[in-house]
Amino acid sequence: QVQLVESGGGLVQPGGSLRLSCVASGDVSSLHTIYWYRQRPGQEREWIGHVVNNGGKNYARFTEGRVMISRDVAKNTVYLTLRALRLEDTAVYYCFGLPGSYWGQGTQVTVST
Repeated sequence: QVQLVESGGGLVQPGGSLRLSCVASGDVSSLHTIYWYRQRPGQEREWIGHVVNNGGKNYARFTEGRVMISRDVAKNTVYLTLRALRLEDTAVYYCFGLPGSYWGQGTQVTVST
């Protein structure tokens, strides 16, 4: 069993940056891939990117280079750095782990003036 906990969300102005964290606990060694998703108001959850346990990463095209996924293996933490934030980036951001289909509870990011 694995638990994922996101943090780092908050209120930010357009153009700002945030770094979200996803801390894994439990049977962490069983995880192969950590994904980041977001769910904007009234929208379906959408994939942002992911990191594989060998360090490989992939990003959705819509991120346009404004997103970076990194990790600290010693801390069992995967980060999602968001920069040049836009109003439309307002969403709840989730991490998701496979195998096992583990979801975190999400962290709210609000981009507003």
